[in-house]
Amino acid sequence: MSAQPITGFHQDEARHWIASLACGHTQHVRHDPPWQLRPWVVTPQGRAAMLGRTLRCKLCDAAESSAATTASGHGAA
Repeated sequence: MSAQPITGFHQDEARHWIASLACGHTQHVRHDPPWQLRPWVVTPQGRAAMLGRTLRCKLCDAAESSAATTASGHGAA
């Protein structure tokens, strides 16, 4: 699992918050009860408090998984 520090935030066209991660990838961080509970994302103070905290980067995880599969010889055509 690739946990990456949050380096900043911005909003997309739909005004949903996106976290910028140290790895260079981004991830949506929505507060959408009851499915996603992230009340910290709705205030500037909440987002500021999360800078430096880590989130799992799904793109890094996928790359690591793909590299491990290739290295083990599985999945090669």
